[in-house]
Amino acid sequence: MVPWLASDDPFPPVEHAPGLLAASAELQGSRLVDAYQRGIFPWYSDGQPVLWWSPDPRMVLIPDEFKVSDSLCKTLRRVLREASWEIRVDDDFAAVMRACAQTPREGQRGTWITADIVEAYSSLHREGRAHSIETWFEGKRVGGLYGVSFGRMFFGESMFAHRTDASKIALAALIGHLRHHKIEMIDCQQNTSHLASLGGREISRKVFVRHLRRVVGQPPIPWQFDKYALQETLRPPLLSPE
Repeated sequence: MVPWLASDDPFPPVEHAPGLLAASAELQGSRLVDAYQRGIFPWYSDGQPVLWWSPDPRMVLIPDEFKVSDSLCKTLRRVLREASWEIRVDDDFAAVMRACAQTPREGQRGTWITADIVEAYSSLHREGRAHSIETWFEGKRVGGLYGVSFGRMFFGESMFAHRTDASKIALAALIGHLRHHKIEMIDCQQNTSHLASLGGREISRKVFVRHLRRVVGQPPIPWQFDKYALQETLRPPLLSPE
């Protein structure tokens, strides 16, 4: 039976469940901070209680393993070359969340990014703990992603694209920034074919939590960069054939 958490109840150890760890009535900011530092995240739909997850295995993306296809490589070089393309960080965090919620996805009805989720993560953003990386073309936001950052760890949450490859461009810029600061891992939560095609892979929850405990308490990295972070993404060995 899934434990029900009152407002002051601690999370059970993540080892106590294969995936779904606990449920609660409310999504509190302090609870969210505690969750991420333990490798736990909320995932639920409107009308459900807040469901807290810690899957095993865990999908992650190692920045040095990010796969840049030939076509994406050409796109990234064009973004670097053409002034009409921009990467902006934290231009409008809540707008990126809403775009992620509203963008249709194949095989998915509705969204888990509820109004409560937007408010809770926007609170983290105001505290400097959540960030949006945004792709802009000719003065319009055409794609992006958002996630949570503690210490030297980035937890990816969701992406959207209103133009071909716009979300991949934002991810590539993020990868370049994280590589520059020698960040070792991005949390991707759960396995998808899209993430796997970009270099994501599964690791055991035990390994993930052990890494998390080592890095979340370290000094945070700066969160100011632009499209020239792509230069780091494009350097070898990422362009070498496997």
